[in-house]
This record gives sequence, structure tokens and C-alpha cells, in this order.
Amino acid sequence: MGLLKDLINADDILVTPGVYDGFSARIVERMGFKTATISGAGVSESRLGLADRGILGLADNVDTCSKLANCTSLLLQADADTGYGNELNVYYTIREFEKAGAAAIMIEDQVFPKRCGHMAGKAVIPADDMVRKVRAAVAARTNPDLVIKARTDAAGPVGLEEAIRRLNMYAEAGADCLFADALGSEADIERVARNVPKPLSVNMGLGLRSRRTTPLITPAQLRNLGVAQVSYPRLLSAASLRGMLNAMQVFKSDVLEEARVVNREDLQVSFEEICELMGLNDLEELEASFQ
Repeated sequence: MGLLKDLINADDILVTPGVYDGFSARIVERMGFKTATISGAGVSESRLGLADRGILGLADNVDTCSKLANCTSLLLQADADTGYGNELNVYYTIREFEKAGAAAIMIEDQVFPKRCGHMAGKAVIPADDMVRKVRAAVAARTNPDLVIKARTDAAGPVGLEEAIRRLNMYAEAGADCLFADALGSEADIERVARNVPKPLSVNMGLGLRSRRTTPLITPAQLRNLGVAQVSYPRLLSAASLRGMLNAMQVFKSDVLEEARVVNREDLQVSFEEICELMGLNDLEELEASFQ
């Protein structure tokens, strides 16, 4: 787990795709990434079928983290939303995610119920309340290598300078990594990165159109702006939805409506590819070892 702190503090920028289920986690690991961000939005949407509006609870969130930790060696960065209450709730939230295998846990300063960072209508709690949450998170961890990430959504609702002020307060409270969501420009990103004392993480909203707040910037550009880590939380969930929509549209039109048998290899992976990605060979070897 200490490796994650090393990766975040390295000279090069750390790129972390967003994962939300076994398919996405195994793909990210297969592509050679060391760490991934568990997308709270992706978990809510795929597991509950509901938008990221604070409906996902602690139990479902922790259960997803545990299952992903069991199926990959990725250093998983969990999204604990607002910590599910006050500082006391945050303390036990951190304990649960740590037991589930998270290498990092993020809490944010939004008013509960939180919203996806790129949705309208966000509001933030008083900064002092969030400071107490960060202190509780730091106190709760049993492994000193566990990364506590403090996120602010203040830039949109109350301004960039307030977001910077808050991040400095959260750093002083003990956060290892800072996260500023929905920054509006390259200049804003650079201003935040240059004025906080801990590594800064930002999101890039691939998969977003009308709701995109932060401009799309390459990892190399972000590194030059002073950013330590960039996450792409919507990349795989948006891609998987497009793939499913395309496949179902072909199935409905060609198979159901026109009664034609089609074999569209461009729309789906093979049975063999699924089995290989999902570790069937490992299961068969394990089973054979007991014979």
C-alpha cells in the first residue's frame, strides 16, 4: 500500500482510470495500470441503476470495494462521498473501507446528499466541519500507508479562492492528497496546484458533453500545471454503455424485427476472451490442484 504514496508523490503524473465492477477492474489491470479510482457514480449507476445523487450507501459502496480488491491487485482508491455523516461516521467509514482493501479513501465537503461533481446545484458544508472529518479519517486508519484524500467542491458554489483555502485547511488537518473537483480552466487548475502543500488530484470528464465543467487536458499538460494525479472516472462506464446500446440496437432491428441471424464480432468480445479475462484458467488450475 505504501507504493501508492510513492506513485502519487513521484515526479511523473499518476493516471488512474475509473472502475466500478469486475469487468472494468480486470481490464484496467490488464492494461498495465497500478492503481484505479473506484467511481462512486459508476457504482451507483451500474449497481443500483440510479444517478449519482447520494443514494448509494456505505454498505453497497464498501461491498463493491471488497469485491474489486479480491479480483485484482490494483491499488484501489475508494470514493467515500461525504463520509456518510459527521466525523464519527467518517471514522467508521474509513475503518470499513480499509478492511475492504482500499489503498486510498476520499471524502468530500459537499452537503449530504451529495451530487456528481459535474451536476448543478452543489453546496458545501462549513470548512471547519470538513476539517473535523479529515482529522477523524486520519485518526481512523490503522495502516499509516493508507492514503487519505480530501476533496473540495467549493470552486463552483463559492469560488476558487475558497477552494484553495479549504484545501490548505484539509492538508493541515492531515490529508495526504488533495482533490479539487470541477475546476473551470487550465489557469484555475494551475492556480490551485501551485497554492496547496500536498499533491493535487483532478478529474477529467471523458464521457461528458453538456455537463463537462473542466476542460479536457492531457496528462502531460496537467503535469506541467503541477497536478500529481488525474482520474478518468467516466471513461469505462460511458464506453460500456455505448457498447451495450449499440449491441441492443442491432439485436432489436436485425434479429427481432427483421428475423436475421447476425454475428457482429465488432460489437462484442468472444466467449473465449471473456473467460480468459475473468480468470477461468486460474480457476481450473486451482480446481485441478485438489484432484
